Amino acid sequence: MSQPASPKDSPFGPYLTLRRSHWAELARARRLELSESALDSIRALGDPIDLDVVRQVYLPLTELINLYIDHATSLSRQSDWFLGLDNTPTTFIIGVAGSVAVGKSTTSRLLRELLAGPRRRVDLVTTDGFLLPNQELERLGLMDHKGFPESYDQHALLRFVMDVKSGRPEAFAPVYSHLTYDIVPDQRVTVRQPDVLIVEGLNVLQPARPRPDGRSGLAVSDFFDFTVYVDAPDQAVKSWFLDRFLRLRQTAFTDPSSYFRRFAQVPEAEALEMAHRTWDTINGPNLSANIKPTRGRATVVIGKGANHTIERIRIRKV
Repeated sequence: MSQPASPKDSPFGPYLTLRRSHWAELARARRLELSESALDSIRALGDPIDLDVVRQVYLPLTELINLYIDHATSLSRQSDWFLGLDNTPTTFIIGVAGSVAVGKSTTSRLLRELLAGPRRRVDLVTTDGFLLPNQELERLGLMDHKGFPESYDQHALLRFVMDVKSGRPEAFAPVYSHLTYDIVPDQRVTVRQPDVLIVEGLNVLQPARPRPDGRSGLAVSDFFDFTVYVDAPDQAVKSWFLDRFLRLRQTAFTDPSSYFRRFAQVPEAEALEMAHRTWDTINGPNLSANIKPTRGRATVVIGKGANHTIERIRIRKV
């Protein structure tokens, strides 16, 4: 059964809460065309998602987004007709937000896979590419605030989204390497008028910051047509972050090119202590101060429990 979220259950906006069992019923008549091998390529490290979860949670979410896309397309056509303009559909933009290690990358890649089709091209861009280069972060004293809103080139990110939304033939995004933990010089992603663009990032739901002169500017989220926030208890997210850190310590961190190679070379206890410190001084504060406060701006909140189990879906009332 669906039920309105009580203030105690959902203190961050006018949402309708759907339990997992009710949400799964919405997918019973829909066919899932996703193979196990395709899911393996989508699943993030440490995320136990399986095809049943995709069918019960993400398939209905995709259908809901399709309704929004159909509505936006219809409104655009009617507006162009009224104004006497040629029909020029704009890219439908979806924002996906949430903490480090909460599973937003899996969600974004799944949505890209499920929304794409023979007549619809879906692109995915992460905001990591818009982080300031490490050299600039060090100059500004922001290396310990990497991932905080101030560590991004907000102007470039806003310009990119505006270029996509305005229908420019090409829009460009920088490339970020998780191996070197830095922007890759002279590389960029080119986005060419997709039907749908998914923008994934920690702080993509941030509202506009006041300008020095007191006026209000634009925010990336102003150009989103649909937004998803992946939510989980802080302690669970911290546990997932630590688990992922230990997995990376045995895999990617062993690469000689890895920025974090030193974590693979020290005793596990020492490395784990560093991971705890990283969470307690960077990721945790960023979640509390910057990421979680934007949760109430999302169209849909995916609520997880322990072991990444999706327990409820919250949908903003239209």
